[in-house]
Amino acid sequence: MSAPALDRRAFILENTRLLRPPLVPSLRLQLADEAVDLWMKTEEQLSEIGLPPPFWAFAWAGGQALARYIEERPEIVAGRRVLDFASGSGLVGIAAALAGAGAVEACDIDGFALAAIALNAETNGVAIRIVEGDIVGHDDGWDVVFAGDVSYERGMAEAVTAWLETLARRGAQVWIGDPGRAYLARDKLECVTEYSVPVTRALEDAEIKRSGVFRFRGR
Repeated sequence: MSAPALDRRAFILENTRLLRPPLVPSLRLQLADEAVDLWMKTEEQLSEIGLPPPFWAFAWAGGQALARYIEERPEIVAGRRVLDFASGSGLVGIAAALAGAGAVEACDIDGFALAAIALNAETNGVAIRIVEGDIVGHDDGWDVVFAGDVSYERGMAEAVTAWLETLARRGAQVWIGDPGRAYLARDKLECVTEYSVPVTRALEDAEIKRSGVFRFRGR
């Protein structure tokens, strides 16, 4: 079966359960209950159906931190146009929509993530505009930009950080959620708050990750 022929929505429903992220239990998302099983299944099927690693199937620590921060500070999104970059499950964008954002866009390069975002937005009763593809370097005039867990690979982290800094310089509010991964640009960022986030031990190095919400210094 080729990738285009695979029913992404059906695959997601078959391989996930409707769960509440530990730090933001007000939300419900289609998430993998057995992380290792799904990850291994993905590896086994990769060459056959072109299925990328299912980042969309997990509520990563940085995203949970951002979503919780939005719940606690809804005024940062109220009435504003929001981008949830590298959205994955749609967790952060959904939190922004529920907090009263004027409009929310969620982008990802993975078609399975886009299907997961649509499912999760529907479940939580919010409208989100889904954008497919790599938008790094583009500026569509967003008021607020969220980026969770984007500092795990050097090349990506450097490119994304440079782009986000450009958006912040022209006046966008840029918020980064991260549990202190290797390529987080600490020299350019300040932490505004931290949370202890329960995570999947099979995918992380601990059961609880201390995750921060960051913004660019002087912004």
